[in-house]
Amino acid sequence: MAKREERNEGTGDMTVREAGHLGGEKGGHKGGEATLNKYGPEFYSEIGHKGGEKVRELVEEGKQAEQEKNR
Repeated sequence: MAKREERNEGTGDMTVREAGHLGGEKGGHKGGEATLNKYGPEFYSEIGHKGGEKVRELVEEGKQAEQEKNR
């Protein structure tokens, strides 16, 4: 089914697509810069490490569940 964009004529409202595009232009890049300035580059390294640990845990849990299922 094709997506349909609706616009309320005469109200100045924008479509969801237009709002999303505008939001990316206004806040997306600036938000990343603000986080970098506030927490520093080490912050990104730390959250990346935490994410990697979590993925490793989930993979191990999945392997264990698969082994138990096959018993």
